Amino acid sequence: MALTVTNVNTLSLLNILSRNTQAQSSTLKQLSTGFRINTGADDPAGLIASTLLTTDITAVDAAIQNNERTDSLLSVADGAMGEVSKLLTEIESLVAKSTNQSGISEAERSANQAQIDNALAAIDRIVSTTDFSGNKLLDGTQSITTTGVAGNTNIDNVRVFSRSQSTSSTSLTITRVTSAQTASAIFSGASGASARSNGTTEVVVAGTLGTATLSIASGKTKTEIQTIINNAKAQTGVSAILDSSGSIELHSTTYGTDAFVTVTVLSGGTINNSYGTATSDSDTTNDIASTSKTAGRDAVIQVNSQNAGVDGLDVSYNANGMSLGFSLTTAFGSGATSNSTTSFTVAASGGATFQLGTTSDTRSTIGIDSIASYNLGGGDSGARLNQLKSGGTADLRTNVATALTVVKKAVQQVAEARGRVGGFQKYQVQSALTNMQSTKTGLEAARSVIRDTDFAAATSQLNKDTVLVQSSIQLLGVASQQAAQILSLLG
Repeated sequence: MALTVTNVNTLSLLNILSRNTQAQSSTLKQLSTGFRINTGADDPAGLIASTLLTTDITAVDAAIQNNERTDSLLSVADGAMGEVSKLLTEIESLVAKSTNQSGISEAERSANQAQIDNALAAIDRIVSTTDFSGNKLLDGTQSITTTGVAGNTNIDNVRVFSRSQSTSSTSLTITRVTSAQTASAIFSGASGASARSNGTTEVVVAGTLGTATLSIASGKTKTEIQTIINNAKAQTGVSAILDSSGSIELHSTTYGTDAFVTVTVLSGGTINNSYGTATSDSDTTNDIASTSKTAGRDAVIQVNSQNAGVDGLDVSYNANGMSLGFSLTTAFGSGATSNSTTSFTVAASGGATFQLGTTSDTRSTIGIDSIASYNLGGGDSGARLNQLKSGGTADLRTNVATALTVVKKAVQQVAEARGRVGGFQKYQVQSALTNMQSTKTGLEAARSVIRDTDFAAATSQLNKDTVLVQSSIQLLGVASQQAAQILSLLG
């Protein structure tokens, strides 16, 4: 090759050195940042994909935080409801002890009443103080809004557990297809004012609340026998009436197939229409006879022309993203009212709304109704829980039978509310949280494949780039000897 001033070899080597140096810098940046893509020029398509994945991961992170917070909130509500359940169990025990009217003194009954008053106060205190980040949880603040319920004499205890995310209110028409019935049985068919028991009768009466063994002395009138049965109503859940024909009828104090009445005659049972010491009535149809278990009947109810689940007078309805329950009043549910339809509206507002996922269609709303004493009981229980307080219509000294029915109803309502919250927490929130965590793992893996540095490959590339840079520098020294050869010719 000719010797010229313009050293082409040097220029070529400088270009190669520049490229090798740039490659070395790029590899060093990948190793120092941990990212394969640091600028758009590194991988334009990869940059777009990794940016979109980063956006998805950010949304998933927010969803995870939302679900963790929701899970904590529902745990607070569950804990408070658990404590209320314990208090209700204590109240139920005190009421049950007080049903044994002849077995405890008035002083004991008064002491039991005082404990019930304290327990009811504790329930209302828990309800008023349970909050999360300043939001009350159990006082009805988180309940779903309804209209047409206040003043409605046909329904009671409306509780909306969840609703859809529709922006329109939902009107519900309730139709009574078949009325509910109590369990019933004829205790004695004797008629006439002179009918009395002949000889001592021992009889066992059993109902929904329990069993009582009754002793009916000889010579008791129908009215006196009725009183004996009704005095044990708190133990049995069975009441007695005199029907229009003069027979003694037994009825369960509640409605539905779970309500029942049984009578077992242990001894005696003779009823004489013409009562006399030496006179025996040969008409055994008047007598007290054992009866097999007779059950009541649940009402048949349709909500917006769809059959609803009914337990006695308690109705549950689930359709179109809505879940709710309510009680029929005794008059409406038993068919004592001429009208067979009623209605109310569930508004598209209220309730506790939670974001479970990353899109707007993953929101869910549940209703947490007040579990204060004034809002528990009701329906066919005959009273509210707060009426068990001293001086109330269902305190231990006024109506212990109703008190026991009310507290059992309250226990059921709180258990149902707690179960609803727990079910939402387990099957909605916690499952969504697990799903979001799995989704994040997948998105992180996909972004890593696109964006992150493969350190093994990058380290190998760095070694190669370093060798090439060093060799380029060495070769520049060789190329510079051409200039020295030109200068030697001039000398």
